[in-house]
This record gives sequence, structure tokens and C-alpha cells, in this order.
Amino acid sequence: MKAVYGEYLVEHNWLLYIGLLVASFVVTLALTPWAKKVAIKVGAVDKPKARGLHSKETPRLGGLAMFIGFMVAMGIAAFVAEDFRSLEFAGFLVGGIVIVGIGILDDIYNLRAYIKLAVQIAVALIVVFTGTQIDFIGWNLPDFFDNFAIPLTVLWIVGIINAVNFVDGVDGLAAGISSIAAIFLTILCIMTGSPLAVVFAIALAGSCLGFLPRNFSPAEIFMGDTGATFLGYVLAVSSIIGVYKSYALLSVVIVGFALALPIMDTVYVTVCRILKRKNPMTADRGHFHHKLIDKGWSHKRTVVFLYAASVLAGGVAILIALEDLRALLIGLVSLLVIFSIIYVYRKRVSKPVNEEKKDDEQV
Repeated sequence: MKAVYGEYLVEHNWLLYIGLLVASFVVTLALTPWAKKVAIKVGAVDKPKARGLHSKETPRLGGLAMFIGFMVAMGIAAFVAEDFRSLEFAGFLVGGIVIVGIGILDDIYNLRAYIKLAVQIAVALIVVFTGTQIDFIGWNLPDFFDNFAIPLTVLWIVGIINAVNFVDGVDGLAAGISSIAAIFLTILCIMTGSPLAVVFAIALAGSCLGFLPRNFSPAEIFMGDTGATFLGYVLAVSSIIGVYKSYALLSVVIVGFALALPIMDTVYVTVCRILKRKNPMTADRGHFHHKLIDKGWSHKRTVVFLYAASVLAGGVAILIALEDLRALLIGLVSLLVIFSIIYVYRKRVSKPVNEEKKDDEQV
């Protein structure tokens, strides 16, 4: 399959893509038990807490196995294709190593939120100054908007990192949603003809799928901040390289749909916390998955429902990317449906404050 990328006709290396998917999947699957042992040894263990959903201690360094699986795939890509030996690729890898490093420290020592945020901003700047940023060329906007390219890129990367981290509250949820988003981003990036972004997204999908067997309910191991922040980082950078540079203003809608669930959940929870005069980074039981479970849904039912919502949103992103008026209409209608479903369910599962406190005490 060939696609236009910039001014060039790109022929995708399907054998490479399949190889990266398999490599990241197999390595992650094989190393997850090892990551579990490492987590226990270094004390990266999640203990039961009031707002949590588990009654026993669980290792939380599974993201280390995912990262290694992903990096093995990157090594294969760099060895096979010279196009990936670039400053942009190097900046992405350095940023990934830093974000995983701070994630490991957080899983062991529970770092303060402002320290993690500062590192996330620094990582985003590394990515920006090695050649990756939201490009306003082709958006038909005045040159004045070019001044916002860097801050918007930093905001997007930091925002998606935390969005994925926020939804990591139920067994298998973050890994499953990230794998779904990565698969749809892979398709979108193939359509735009961005091989570098395809490599990132397809390798990430393999890592997520390799981790899921031991993370799905009842989970043997959590990915922790090591995994959740890394997933958000790769999804954010992939979307910038593969979609934001190719579909003008429509790219905002396309990427928004592909990552709809974590984005909407994060926006909702953040706004609610600010209105309640709470620190937006303070953890609570205000997320959509918490609400469903408080209503009486099982972990598996909640996760499957949210998987289905993510697949629907990703499908809409593909329809919109086809740039067909009818597809766009379907996309807009579907957006209204998704928002309506989430609004109705949030209303149905909302409880008085006293009831929620009682639930927290019982968990």
C-alpha cells in the first residue's frame, strides 16, 4: 500500500510492521513475570486504600516489561530501516527513557505530583526541540498562530500522558484502551503515510496486548505510573507525527475521537475537582469507571463497556479521516451519542456525597 506523506509517495513496509507487533508482544508477554518479581524486590507494590478497588497488595511495575518490549521493537526498526536513524527518532527515545525512569521512581517512592509534572514538561520540550511539534502549515491560519505551536505541543503531550494515567484505575482498562487507540492510530498513520508514527503505534499496540493477559481482572500485576505515563507519551507523539501534520484542522477531531475516552474522562474529572476547589492532580473516585463500579458493575463488565466505547470512537475517527461528507455527518452524530451516553450514565450512577464516603470506607 502506498500513501502520500508530505510531497513524497510512501510505500509501507508491511513485513516490518508485523514483525514489530509480534516482537513487542512476545517480549512484553515473556518479561511480565520478571517485572512482577522486580516490583516485589524493590518495593513497588500497590497497597489497599480507601479509594482503591483491590483488597490485597499487588506489584505495580508491569510498565517496565512493556517498555522493554517496545524498545526491542524500536531497535529492530532502527536496524532495518535507515529512515528511523534521525534526530526526531532519537528525541522520542530519550523522552521515553526519561518518562519511564521517573515512572519507576514514582512506583517505588510515590513522588509528589509537581515533580512528575515538571519532568513531563521537560520530556515534552525534548520532543519539541528534536523536531516534533504540531504543525500549523496547511491549517489556513495566520502566521501569528505559529507562535503557539510549541506550547500547544507541550500541552498535548503532557495532557495525554496524564489522561492515560487517570484511566488506569481498573484491571485491564488502561492497557486495553491504549491498545485500541494504538491500533486506530496505526490505521490513521498508514492512511497519512507516516512510517515513523506507524512504527511507534504498532509497537505500542503489541506491548499493550502482551501485558493484558496478566493485567486483566483479576490482575496479577499493575502497569503503574511506569506503564501508564509511557503509553500516554507514545500515543501523544504518534498522533502529532502521523495525524496532526496531515489533516489540517480536521486532525484535532480525528485524534480527539481516537483518544476520546481518556480525554473526556480527564476533562470531566479535572473540571469537577477545580469546581470543588481541590487539587486537579489529587486522586479520588470521580472517574467514569469508579462510578460504574460504585453502581454495582463488575470489573469485567465495566472494562468491556469502556472497550466498546473506545472502539466506537476509533471507528468514527476512521470515518472522518476518509474526508467524506456523509462520514463526517455520521461522526458528528456519533459524537453526540457518545456524549449523551456518558452524561446519562454519569447521572444514573452519581450518589450523594455521604453515600460515596460510605462506599470509600467499605472498599
